[in-house]
Amino acid sequence: MGEKSRTQQMVERLRELQMSTTDIEASAVVSVDGLTIASSLPPGVEEDRVAAMSAAMLSLGERIASELGRGALDEVYVKGAGGYVILTAVGEEAVLTVLARAGAKLGLVFLEMRRAAEELADIL
Repeated sequence: MGEKSRTQQMVERLRELQMSTTDIEASAVVSVDGLTIASSLPPGVEEDRVAAMSAAMLSLGERIASELGRGALDEVYVKGAGGYVILTAVGEEAVLTVLARAGAKLGLVFLEMRRAAEELADIL
């Protein structure tokens, strides 16, 4: 057997992230220009749309944080009635997007995302 591709390694890391806490329902790694690099999304979720929206949201979040004097961006999150969408940078070139259930323990989700983002950046 040959070595696993970068994409396979990243998908495995995303699956580990989802197993680390039941609060995380889905995840994806997206390039800053809005293309899917690796994903573990449920059926019915359009990868391309998630990718494009994630890249735009991270870019806007970074601009808001810097222009309003909040420093480097840690994460962007959107809370809806059905749960959260949370984004964090993976190195300079990618975004980790997570869908978390309503009532999620956000501290734990952020911690697991930070760990995953560091490992994903190493794979990239």
